[in-house]
Amino acid sequence: MEGFSDVEIRRSRRRRKTVSAHREGDRLVLLMPAGLSARLEERYVKELGEKVLAREQRRRPSDSDLLERAARLSDRYLEGRAVPSNVRWVTNQSSRWGSCTTSGRTIRLSHRLRGMPDYVIDYVLLHELVHLLVPGHGPDFHALLDRYPRVERASGYLEGWSGRDGSGGVGDDEAVDGDGDETGGGVSPVG
Repeated sequence: MEGFSDVEIRRSRRRRKTVSAHREGDRLVLLMPAGLSARLEERYVKELGEKVLAREQRRRPSDSDLLERAARLSDRYLEGRAVPSNVRWVTNQSSRWGSCTTSGRTIRLSHRLRGMPDYVIDYVLLHELVHLLVPGHGPDFHALLDRYPRVERASGYLEGWSGRDGSGGVGDDEAVDGDGDETGGGVSPVG
């Protein structure tokens, strides 16, 4: 099905009437009764797959929404000092959740965050905002990031998600962009 790399059907003898669907990574997972016909299975894959995509679309902020969200987070947790020039979704970050370039004051968030809970997206966005003020992951960096009340919960969520796809836990690897500017490391699921 379009929007998913694979469809997995999980049948249960205990499930009698209900069919539900959710995303796991790039897969659509359907939970359904064991005795459901192939015709109904096909129908549910299409219908529920479309519902999952529609629900995710409602939860996916646009690039301009991300920039506004960054401004709100900066105002709330950083006294408005971190002002990015651009915040956008990117599809070329498979080994990290977000990154920033301090010279251009740009923030990039991995498309894999789309559909995740708001507090997780806010955590990654705030992490990158802090890098606009403090390079590296030293005590000054953590003092600012720890102002966010859901740091541990969001970090744990991302560690769990990273563990699902085998890419490891959240790490603090530094990175360099093409200009040689420190990107602030970003939130990376590389162990």
